[in-house]
Amino acid sequence: SVATGFPAGLMPLDLRLAEIRHAVDQGADEIDIVITRAHVLRAEWTALYDEIRAMRDACGPVRMKTILATGDLKSLENVARASHVAMQAGADWIKTSTGKEGVNATLPVSLVMCRAIRDYRTLTGHRVGFKPAGGLRTARDAIDWQVLMAEELGRDWLSPDLFRIGASSLLGDIERQISHHVTGRYAAGHRQAIA
Repeated sequence: SVATGFPAGLMPLDLRLAEIRHAVDQGADEIDIVITRAHVLRAEWTALYDEIRAMRDACGPVRMKTILATGDLKSLENVARASHVAMQAGADWIKTSTGKEGVNATLPVSLVMCRAIRDYRTLTGHRVGFKPAGGLRTARDAIDWQVLMAEELGRDWLSPDLFRIGASSLLGDIERQISHHVTGRYAAGHRQAIA
């Protein structure tokens, strides 16, 4: 379930925490939270940590994916720092985007986040999942991210317990590619529309 005023995350913190608790009470087994981007842009790292930690506590035993909205963070340095703060505050996963920003998942941003995950694992022994979201539209895009995961984090990160792709539009291209593989031609647009 998404919570915390998705996608903007601008609701007061007490309401965002209540939304998390409500989703957990209703049976959600994963919660996607959205950070306050202003904390990153103003280098308010303690405030960012405290916010994510409060959300982690509200999630209880449920897995928490922390959406960094990297397209709004202005620099790769901010992405790296926000990734580290999110993991230190208890994120089980870090996720690039809500899919609603002007720029979503990109390979450079994903590389920075994967290297932060690798550094965190080296320091703590704790494995954090990664989810690129938004902007992945083709099967070839998916392969690019799979290669990134294998090269930067290893084969363990090719499984859904540590890596997922958030790309609803990707499904259409995968269906088209499978159809092409089976029939030798692409399906007509009215049968399998390009997303």
